[in-house]
Amino acid sequence: MGPPRGATPAAIAYCSDMELCCIHHDLVDSTSERAFAALAAGTARHGDVHVARGQTAGRGRLGRRWHSAADEGLYASLVLLPPPPAPAASIDGPLVTIAAGLAVLDAVRALGASDVRLKWPNDVVAGDAKLAGVLVETRGLDPLKPHYVVGIGMNVRQLDFPPELVNEREVTSLRALGIDVSVVHARDCVMDSLARRIDDIAHARERLAGMYLEATGLLDRGVVLRTAGEEHRGVLAGLSLERGSLSLRTDTGLLDVPLGFVRELHAALQTGSATGLG
Repeated sequence: MGPPRGATPAAIAYCSDMELCCIHHDLVDSTSERAFAALAAGTARHGDVHVARGQTAGRGRLGRRWHSAADEGLYASLVLLPPPPAPAASIDGPLVTIAAGLAVLDAVRALGASDVRLKWPNDVVAGDAKLAGVLVETRGLDPLKPHYVVGIGMNVRQLDFPPELVNEREVTSLRALGIDVSVVHARDCVMDSLARRIDDIAHARERLAGMYLEATGLLDRGVVLRTAGEEHRGVLAGLSLERGSLSLRTDTGLLDVPLGFVRELHAALQTGSATGLG
């Protein structure tokens, strides 16, 4: 089967035929730091996955610490090295975040969790409790030689969490949800899903966008969207991965917000105006 119409050669090379290779660590600062160290040393390969038993400095979005007890969770970081040329319109962090978030959600569902969804942009939650998260990073990005590190954390075997974490937010694990699986089995499910969803970046972007919106449960609902300096209210009307933007239907018309500018997106209470937000 040939490449999809409209897909760029860079995007096709980036997403297709990726072979994942696990690099195992014992206790490390963070798997993403090990991935970046390999990039700095020039030894990193496209598809490398750094996996550790535990982390001493695991991190999530906005610099938050990711609790990483040894042998209780999945701590992994995938290296993506698309070959040049790689236009920003074809490959970017938000697009990779969406694909990876869906991949982790797919894996969690395949492992047996049913009442789970995506919370913008990178958390998998059961009810309101955080189960897994994705953090996509790049450092010193050269447009002609891009790289991305996709950090993934999943609570698998934990039954107890540190009080400071529980006081900050609700958290859960597969085991706490009644799903008794090994970390290795969870890892294999995530890796299988990752390969498929990264492939979707080139071959099925519109499907990727639709499934992502469905996974958040926010399409056609009133939402609050925050950027670094503004807050917008409206009804979530769509997600375009070609334009790289979210669309809101507001009282003043349709508003497109670039994905890279979105800091927070969540459901809002309806108050009965034309947009349902007042």
